Amino acid sequence: MSDPISPDSLRPALESLLVKAKSFGAEAADAVATYGRSLHVTVRGGEMEEVDNSEGQDIGLRVIIGQRQACVSSSDLSEPSLEKLAERGVAMARLAPKDPYCGLADPDQLAKSSPDLDLYDDKEISPEDLLERAKQIEAAALAVKGVTQAEGMTADSSKSAVYFMTSDGFSNGWRSSHHGLSGMALASRDGEMERDYDFHGTRWYEDLRSPDAIGTKAGERAIARLGARQIQSGQMPVLFDRRLAGSLLSSLLGAISGLAIARGTSFVKDKMGEAIFAAGVNIIDDPLIKRGNGSRPWDGEGVEVKKTHLVKDGILQTWILNSSAARQLKLQTTGHAARSISSPPGISASNAYIDAGAKSPAELMNDLGNGLLIREMFGPSLNPNTGDYSVGVAGFKIENGAIAHPVSEVTIASNILDMYQSLLPGSDLKFESSVNAPSLLVESMMVAGQ
Repeated sequence: MSDPISPDSLRPALESLLVKAKSFGAEAADAVATYGRSLHVTVRGGEMEEVDNSEGQDIGLRVIIGQRQACVSSSDLSEPSLEKLAERGVAMARLAPKDPYCGLADPDQLAKSSPDLDLYDDKEISPEDLLERAKQIEAAALAVKGVTQAEGMTADSSKSAVYFMTSDGFSNGWRSSHHGLSGMALASRDGEMERDYDFHGTRWYEDLRSPDAIGTKAGERAIARLGARQIQSGQMPVLFDRRLAGSLLSSLLGAISGLAIARGTSFVKDKMGEAIFAAGVNIIDDPLIKRGNGSRPWDGEGVEVKKTHLVKDGILQTWILNSSAARQLKLQTTGHAARSISSPPGISASNAYIDAGAKSPAELMNDLGNGLLIREMFGPSLNPNTGDYSVGVAGFKIENGAIAHPVSEVTIASNILDMYQSLLPGSDLKFESSVNAPSLLVESMMVAGQ
């Protein structure tokens, strides 16, 4: 039996849509179509609480007339619907405000081939399989002594296909899959209650951690947080756990986006070529990682993609750009366009990561001596212009290089550029999302407790 997830099945609708758009007066156009199906199971009390089985397809058209553009979309790929969609897109483009930077990507920059990134797993997962795995997560969490309740124990599986086509000749598609497990455990002692979670998501089923490992980790993390208390305020080193260290990288990705640079709303807008991180820190974006969560054979405009050093030995090397931002900044696109169904290309990284350092988290903890290890953050605030940063956190007080006790109701603050300057990466880098970082030690931050 052939697998129904086929990008080529979407191509005829795109070809028809672009022909129709041209006939109505489009000077240039591109279109994207997607098909996906997903299955999601949630368990509570050993029984299925929720099952979501969805399937659908969508198509989107961008019409360009002179310096004006408009995007329209539909979930109906029938010929009469495509006719109306093309007519509406052209009519909207004629009325749109001028954008001197809009347009298709330069044909010379388009991808000429499609690398095999091993993003699609054809294994079929049944609702019964997912139900059993979600039950295993719950049972493993409840088996941890002190865990009294389990919530949101879920297992999911999805497959999708995408095809992208432009009026100047680009035409190609790809398909991908995803498998995920997650769960939250609640622990109680002496009237106190804490909760924590664990999750894992991969392209391939065989790469997924076991349900028992997910449930046990969620339970152990919840137990470890019991007995949390506030600490005295002051300046101290802060170690960001690997699970949330990627948030510091996400802040940089937003700041080096060409859209932020063009608007002048970035705390690094004047820092190109300067050392914004400590010497030895390397930050890379690699869309070509096999089975990577953020991998892609080309970008959202069909532009060829490649591994890029964003920061090399602490020095900022590049902005991340789509064609529009590149034109505005008088530069070349870096292959970081991201296309959705209903809007013009935006900008995003693919598999961005801070390269691993030499020291383990335990060694970093020993180096910091007395400070704070954070495991959870609440409502981070970052001023995009100045880099002023603050966030509520929970975690553990570190004394003499070891965990002393859990802490809560604490806020940490600094300027993110100051944090970057003293940032020391750990050795525990793992590629578990599209933005990855090892544990990160920041030399000094203001910690507001009691």
